[in-house]
Amino acid sequence: MLILIAEDDELILKTIEHKLLKEGHEVILTRNGKEAIEKLKEKDVDLAITDIMMPFASGIEILSAIRSVGKKTPVIMLSSMGQEEVVLNAFDLGASDFIVKPFSPNELMLRVKRFMTK
Repeated sequence: MLILIAEDDELILKTIEHKLLKEGHEVILTRNGKEAIEKLKEKDVDLAITDIMMPFASGIEILSAIRSVGKKTPVIMLSSMGQEEVVLNAFDLGASDFIVKPFSPNELMLRVKRFMTK
């Protein structure tokens, strides 16, 4: 499965990358929202994992960019902001899942497996 990760925290980015590679997935790493949106225009990914608070374009903008072109790509949103309105807004815009930081990499992998195509 090809998975785009959009995360500006290098430690979290590398942790997610390591876990996904170990599970046999291909990954595209992006460190800001603008870069993520550009990569999504170049490649069809099977899943996107994005932080909400990102430089240059937010995770919400990344999600909107995916949905605005009619793609049904599953999107897992990550955020240290667990406020109800942020979560509800993400789901209203079409987020597939939402994880509050800090999170367990094993929990993330369980959620990723839910979106694997057979």
